[in-house]
Amino acid sequence: MPEIPEEENRLPPGQYIPRGRPIIHYGRVPAFRPQTWRFQVFGATASGRAEEFGWEEFSGLPRGTVVADFHCVTKFSIMGNEWEGVPAAALLDRVPPAPGVRHVMIYAEYGYSANLRIGDFDRPTTLFATHLDDKPLSPERGHPLRLVVPHLYAWKSVKWVRGVEYMLEDRRGFWEERGYHNVADPWKEQRYSYQEDPGDGPP
Repeated sequence: MPEIPEEENRLPPGQYIPRGRPIIHYGRVPAFRPQTWRFQVFGATASGRAEEFGWEEFSGLPRGTVVADFHCVTKFSIMGNEWEGVPAAALLDRVPPAPGVRHVMIYAEYGYSANLRIGDFDRPTTLFATHLDDKPLSPERGHPLRLVVPHLYAWKSVKWVRGVEYMLEDRRGFWEERGYHNVADPWKEQRYSYQEDPGDGPP
């Protein structure tokens, strides 16, 4: 089994390891009502139809665990988090995208959104997390459901997720429309849209 690199060797450029686990989010923490909670998959699905899940049905999808570091664009990194939840691959199996899908938009409470390339969404480490380090997510950390995309800056790891749109063409999400980089690779320090190269984002 390969050795896990020391934490310092896993830090992307410009990042530091803080004390504790800072919590940052935009807007209020929403209330969770399991009886009325719904998760939608829509857009360019292979069937041409949108699919909707209640909380029990979504929770019953295949589950997995990912141990990964977490890199915030504000420059702190939290190392070695154990996330448990539904892998993005399980959702793609349950609701396949149409052949031409190249991007997804993740939607959350209060209209928040973040876009991803399909190759980033379909990675083995991307999952819809319900637990962190063997405990249910706290409301401030995204309970009942947050996306975790460990290889990108953490604003792509959307809290309080309620849906996924399959897209044939890219569109910018909430923070991407407000000056954040469309791709968000921490190893390339892709923090802001002015750093984008041709092809990194939509026109």
